[in-house]
Amino acid sequence: MDWQSESPRLWAFLKSLHRGDILSGTVAAIERFGVFVTLDDGPDHPTLPGVGFIVIPELSWRHIDAPTDVVQVGQRISCEFLQFDTFNAEARLSLKALQPDPLQAFADRTVIGQELRGRVQKVLLPLGVFVDLEDGVVGLVPFREVHGRPAESPAEVFEVGEEIAVVVTEIERPTRRVFLSTQEGDRHARVVPAT
Repeated sequence: MDWQSESPRLWAFLKSLHRGDILSGTVAAIERFGVFVTLDDGPDHPTLPGVGFIVIPELSWRHIDAPTDVVQVGQRISCEFLQFDTFNAEARLSLKALQPDPLQAFADRTVIGQELRGRVQKVLLPLGVFVDLEDGVVGLVPFREVHGRPAESPAEVFEVGEEIAVVVTEIERPTRRVFLSTQEGDRHARVVPAT
């Protein structure tokens, strides 16, 4: 569809937006792939439930099982404008951009060499064990790091729900990575941001 000629008001509204603009609206529909938002200052969309759209990873810094963990239909929200999706003629939005990043807060209060406790979130072959440290920060303990030797079976080392000790060895803010060790020394486990 040629949105520019078919919906000139919609096209003009979307072209007027700039990355970083804060937009308010109401959650119009929730799908498994994202959330449609009716924007306060925007026109109606001729085919979609709302002019704004939030993909699942932009809903929260933390891992969520479903969009309804974060928003409900009819809820009022404010989001940051990311980009104009010209194919669908919609404003791509981020709800998490207006929330504090838990990884940055973690990095602010954590020092290298600090021992932390975390809970085993899941075991993923052949990678290793994901450990929930706190507030959306999840670490990966590779199997090769377990007790300094390859683990023959995840069950021999960790169980989901078990609490374990790790040591912080490096924090990389720009890449949102934190490295951990299950023992003192140079054995590392990488923390990956929650999605």
